[in-house]
Amino acid sequence: MPLEWIGYQHAVRLITLGQVSYSLGRTLYRIHGGVNALSGVQSMVEVNAIVATVGHHPHEQLFSPKYSPPLSNKALFRRDQSLCLYCGEQFPNFMLSRDHVKPISQGGRDTWKNVVTACKRCNNHKAGRTPEQAGMQLLAIPFVPTHAEYVYLQGRRILADQMDFLLAHFPRNSVLRQRVEGGQKLLA
Repeated sequence: MPLEWIGYQHAVRLITLGQVSYSLGRTLYRIHGGVNALSGVQSMVEVNAIVATVGHHPHEQLFSPKYSPPLSNKALFRRDQSLCLYCGEQFPNFMLSRDHVKPISQGGRDTWKNVVTACKRCNNHKAGRTPEQAGMQLLAIPFVPTHAEYVYLQGRRILADQMDFLLAHFPRNSVLRQRVEGGQKLLA
């Protein structure tokens, strides 16, 4: 199960501590260490694109079927492809905002299923009303990404072997799976 993105330093630490059960993908780094005084051989650690660890994650309860990843504007805007889900136009992040489909003032909550990306103009026009009350149509239904999808949404430059690994953990009917298989890239 993909858990999180880690830096190469963290990966080297896991490898040297013997906490890696296997590695996949191409070698990204070859880290050279000191020279052994007895053998004269320099130590080297290879870090692959995917590192699987042994043991249990300290927060494994986060990966239950009921888990909902933390909501952030960065991940939300990526989930919605930097599109305003009211007017359908694409905007740079600084022109986007988080809109609550059912406004908080009407009992709505700040959850993945109740928020969409909106341009500031549409968000201001909608104000504290539902889309129906404001006479606006929502272009897509908001959804909660799975943990693997959230890891994807958090990534910046995802290598092909990493993407294959993540994609294997996406639900078969996932909107994000369809985008990836259709060749669409992450925006923002």
